[in-house]
Amino acid sequence: MSASQTSDVPTLLVKIFGKDRPGITAGLFDTLAAYSVDVVDIEQVVTRGRIVLCALVTEPPRGLEGDLRATVHSWAESLKLQAEIISGIGDNRPRGLGRSLVTVLGHPLTAEATAAIAARITESGSNIDRIFRLAKYPVTAVEFAVSGVETEPLRTALATEAAALGVDIAVVAAGLHRRAQRLVVMDVDSTLIQDEVIELFAAHAGCEDKVAEVTAAAMRGELDFEQSLHARVALLAGLDASVVEKVRAEVRLTPGARTLIRTLKRLGYQVGVVSGGFTQVTDALQEQLGLDFAQANTLEIVDGRLTGRVTGEIVDRAGKARLLRRFAAEAGVPLSQTVAIGDGANDLDMLNAAGLGVAFNAKPVVREAAHTAVNVPFLDTVLYLLGVTREEVEAADTLDEGPGEGPGLPTGRS
Repeated sequence: MSASQTSDVPTLLVKIFGKDRPGITAGLFDTLAAYSVDVVDIEQVVTRGRIVLCALVTEPPRGLEGDLRATVHSWAESLKLQAEIISGIGDNRPRGLGRSLVTVLGHPLTAEATAAIAARITESGSNIDRIFRLAKYPVTAVEFAVSGVETEPLRTALATEAAALGVDIAVVAAGLHRRAQRLVVMDVDSTLIQDEVIELFAAHAGCEDKVAEVTAAAMRGELDFEQSLHARVALLAGLDASVVEKVRAEVRLTPGARTLIRTLKRLGYQVGVVSGGFTQVTDALQEQLGLDFAQANTLEIVDGRLTGRVTGEIVDRAGKARLLRRFAAEAGVPLSQTVAIGDGANDLDMLNAAGLGVAFNAKPVVREAAHTAVNVPFLDTVLYLLGVTREEVEAADTLDEGPGEGPGLPTGRS
């Protein structure tokens, strides 16, 4: 019987509660089968060993409903379960227009925060249709399926709540596109890796303080990125080129970086990086992590020494957004299906250009401007924003341990 055919016919909602054990679902439907009912909907949830099983079925032939009720209750009692049967008409009410998925990350996720989020969703005119846990560690991640309000106003309504409650909230439109092939592009320094590469080079040149002064001037707005890049690189002039290998060995991946990339690749996603740092590091990362795209600035080396200059196209704030578009075109992925991840103001154009911009442990100005923010130190939590569960990741890793660690790139947590 089709959904349209059940819209106005009598139906029964059969609800079963109690201690979970194998065979409950089969047993319930074996019991119902004797009454020639059709299944309209099924929902089952198991939480800490307790089951809630709901079956929406058509009303049995005339005169049999009382017997069905008695038989279901008797079956439930025999298993020390509770049963409730509610008469009604038709199927669930249609979901409202404007469907979104709200992912909440908490470390921990408190009852207070959950109450406030649910209240704000209701106040926005939305309805919570389903709630599903994506992960229980290293953060608690919960997904709300919401309908009734368009995605953008819902995202705006929840952004303030997230900041006040100290949780991360991502709001994305629901639909087929979430399952489509995507492109994920990341910043490198303080995003894919824990370090600032220019500072690693500066440490070998003995000019860390001077590089820090130029960086601070840029952050005060006294220099734009290109000016600050040239000023900082100039301080590296004369450094022996052998330092490149030393810096590569010092790079530390952000916890969860390998898990994120490995899982995205298993899903058929393409993954790239754009960096205001240097190809001398990003090329190595591309090879060792199996990245599809990588672009950064290039330190000029002449006669075995750094000249204090960069060559080629400068990767700055506008350049990162331009490269996102280029990678998307090469990957054959619509810009709406791209995800950008970054932490600094230099990433803002890229985050805003992407279908989903994720501010990762970012400065306040970046968090406010991005579509969503992740403020825990685990890069693989981005997977939850894409609807991937921790159990799915671990199951895939059990079947296939994935790529090795790679020399010179310790990960902390994979």
